[in-house]
Amino acid sequence: MPPDAPEPSVSSPPASSARNRGELRALLALALPLCIAQAGQSLMGLVDTLIVGRAGTSALAAVGLSHSLFFAVSSFGMGLMMGVDPLVSQAIGAGNPVRARSVLWQGVWLSAFVGVVLWGVLISVPSALPWVGVAEEQIVQVRAFLHFRAPGLPLMLIFLTARAYLQAIGKPRPLVVSTVVANVLNLMMVPLFVFGGSSLPAWAGPLTRVPAMGAAGAALSTLLCTAMEVAIVARAIRGIPVSGKPSLLPVVADQLRAFRVGLPIGLHIAAEVGVFALAGVLAARLGPESVGAHQIAIAFASLTFTMALGIGNAGSVRVGWAVGAHDTPQARRSGFMAFGTGAVVMALGGLVFALFPGSLARLAGAPPEVLPLLLPLLMVSAIFQVFDGVQGVGAGVLRGAGETRFTFVANIVGHYVVGLPLTLLLGFGLGMGVLGIWWGLCAGLITVSLAVLWRFWRVSAGTLRPLEQ
Repeated sequence: MPPDAPEPSVSSPPASSARNRGELRALLALALPLCIAQAGQSLMGLVDTLIVGRAGTSALAAVGLSHSLFFAVSSFGMGLMMGVDPLVSQAIGAGNPVRARSVLWQGVWLSAFVGVVLWGVLISVPSALPWVGVAEEQIVQVRAFLHFRAPGLPLMLIFLTARAYLQAIGKPRPLVVSTVVANVLNLMMVPLFVFGGSSLPAWAGPLTRVPAMGAAGAALSTLLCTAMEVAIVARAIRGIPVSGKPSLLPVVADQLRAFRVGLPIGLHIAAEVGVFALAGVLAARLGPESVGAHQIAIAFASLTFTMALGIGNAGSVRVGWAVGAHDTPQARRSGFMAFGTGAVVMALGGLVFALFPGSLARLAGAPPEVLPLLLPLLMVSAIFQVFDGVQGVGAGVLRGAGETRFTFVANIVGHYVVGLPLTLLLGFGLGMGVLGIWWGLCAGLITVSLAVLWRFWRVSAGTLRPLEQ
């Protein structure tokens, strides 16, 4: 049985209140380290933005567009590998740790294959940028950035697969350790690679000969840090004993099962990230100031969204444990507790955005020409924080229940039927610029959040069944 397995149901109100408090404590105990690990991943991107922003508006715009393109391509692979999440957590809930370890290995094989394929796709994307009106100066920097960022794709997907296993067995500590180490290294390497080592003192030795790489230097730093993260979690997993012999070699049937579960997740995340990437491309058509403001606002919003992702991952695990143990009432309780916790946490993040937009802009080192565009975007972000949190947590909760197709449909409708038309209308039709683009994104997030909340309420009212009987 998993850690903190659910107790048999008791019907009295005091017992129900005690179960809710226990559920909240258990959720937070798992969610906190996952939030830290998730925030650490986003923090590397934020550090890149803050440091490269000091290299000028053109470099900042190139990093913003590059990040958008990278996540537009990699998001499908990230979601696809999340198909491992419910398979592992439900196996743990069913008391079968050997099966969970076997699923991990099949996920690693699948991650390597998918990552290499997407690597090839990513390095070909810059060739299409002239068709959407991106300036040649930015395209050169984007191509250089992706040259170093793309090789990290297989490593990143393997790390996500290892994360699914570690969170499912209730041992997220290696994720926190790897994230902290990676962020410390990134903080030291990004300034060196971006600006070069010529200004370092003579005692720095070979570091003084490091050339200034501009935006591409941030990508190289991220690649090295991702490799370090994979090494740390791989060593941690090797030290976790399992009685029995898991399948280490590729098993096509298991990989196809993970693929079928993960495909709707990959499509849903690709749809969500894709609309934000499209927003970045549209902002680029408005000029480097608009895309710079868009990138800084996205970097801050992504950092707070990691809290929702961490809570959603914890909710996915706890729902998966309960489904594996054939305890639908506990799965329902775990899911709604995750929804509520995510909404509260993101509301606090939105409050920070609303009260301190100027301080956040100064922290980002926004150039003077970017500042007037950035402050309104931070206020819009403050408004959609709660809805963004609900849809992020909802995706995790539904994933734990094995419900992955509906989230894809909800994202297509919310972002492309509702959000994108409003983005084009407000941003370009009514001349609101990048602010109109963000209001359109906000409308899409509200639609998706309401849809996933309704779906979990409906499916958890019945009987939730494991993916593997």
